Amino acid sequence: MADTQQVDPKAERKVTRLAKQISSFSKEHGGAEGQIAYLGDRGARIVLVGEDGAWGDLVAPSTAVAEQAVAKAGITVHEDFDGEFAAKVKTGPYEWSRMAGIQVGGPSNG
Repeated sequence: MADTQQVDPKAERKVTRLAKQISSFSKEHGGAEGQIAYLGDRGARIVLVGEDGAWGDLVAPSTAVAEQAVAKAGITVHEDFDGEFAAKVKTGPYEWSRMAGIQVGGPSNG
């Protein structure tokens, strides 16, 4: 009997949608690299860093979906968010005020 693999149409649509978003981010920012972080039952976070230092993230329902999406988008994926990869991120006043604000009594998120 031949091995047949069942393809979940819902997961495949999610992979395609995420890959399109990743490709769009990459195109807008002169290229992109990424890192996948496991979030437990929530799925996986795909952190994207553009060649211009812009960054963003997406959440996939599973690590497998995240891995398929970044592969389909054709970006470089790093195992860890550190070193030269992390150093590419450019933060501005908004990010610094949000990070400091949360820690030292600034405006809340809610």
